Amino acid sequence: MRQAAAVQFSGLETILLRARADSVEFPYLLANHVPMVLIALDRLGASPERLEQWYEQYRESHALPPVPPPVAPIIRAAWTEALGDRTREADYRAFFIAETRRLGIDTVIRTYLPAMVNGLAGSATHPLMRLAYGVLKKDDQEVGTALGYWAACYLPLPPATGAAPDTDDPGRILADVGNIEGILSYEPETDLLWHNIRAVAALPGFRPIIDRLAFSPDTPRRMAATSLALFAGTMDFSALHSVTGMHWLRLVSPHLENAEPFYRAFWQVIASLVPKIGFPALPTAEALEEMRSRQAPAWAEIKRAAIASDDEHDVSLVFSALQEEEVWKDPLYRVVAARRVGLIA
Repeated sequence: MRQAAAVQFSGLETILLRARADSVEFPYLLANHVPMVLIALDRLGASPERLEQWYEQYRESHALPPVPPPVAPIIRAAWTEALGDRTREADYRAFFIAETRRLGIDTVIRTYLPAMVNGLAGSATHPLMRLAYGVLKKDDQEVGTALGYWAACYLPLPPATGAAPDTDDPGRILADVGNIEGILSYEPETDLLWHNIRAVAALPGFRPIIDRLAFSPDTPRRMAATSLALFAGTMDFSALHSVTGMHWLRLVSPHLENAEPFYRAFWQVIASLVPKIGFPALPTAEALEEMRSRQAPAWAEIKRAAIASDDEHDVSLVFSALQEEEVWKDPLYRVVAARRVGLIA
């Protein structure tokens, strides 16, 4: 990195301003993590120089493209007509940034997000990630950009039908995925996470999943615990998104009149990734206790390792695990974070 750039650009706000000129995805249809990781790095204690270095390395290694040119303005009365059209990224971003400034973060989410709940899987749930970090930062432009990202990459999965639930155990939903007819021979278009999600969700036997879980005030905690167990037992890349995604959803849910449809839609996404993870059995209670008892470094050391990493998923997982442990008080978050960044075997 040129020394002049380090002097000119110092601090999160300035780098974010530059990063917003980049598209939300880069070839081939992969999520651009820059704004979210910069916010996480800043909160983990990274220096302005490290933020600059991290951004420049990521931008160059992934050849981040600019936001595509506008096509036509999104009209408020017909804003849903172009959902899922990636060519309208600039149009949707401009529309939702303006709406966020007009309504405020809380009202814009309550007004628009419920109509997009079935598209939560778009870009492998990373619009939810960007929205969560925008909410965390209380940043109108990031929230508006995230809503535009969600709209442009909208990926509808089977909607809820209102059928009666048959279990209150999130783990049972995941375990039963292996019984779906055709699940062993599904064919995603590519190995992209959201292509896998789309292919599994298209199986007729997958449709009932979104209705199966009985929801109560304790369900988000149980989903978070199951997500943590899934990742602890596999350390799988797809399972990592179950932990981070529960963090993102927890940040956004206070801004929703009814968060239940979003938790259902998110768990539907995690269920669709079970084949890609390898149909894992969740660890037993005894195995989880053994993992919790492992000696793991203090958070300060884990944060330093995450800050030093060029892997966006190291930073994402460590920051989410840190924040989730503060809420759920489970020391297993620290263990999996240390494992992710290579501090324990």
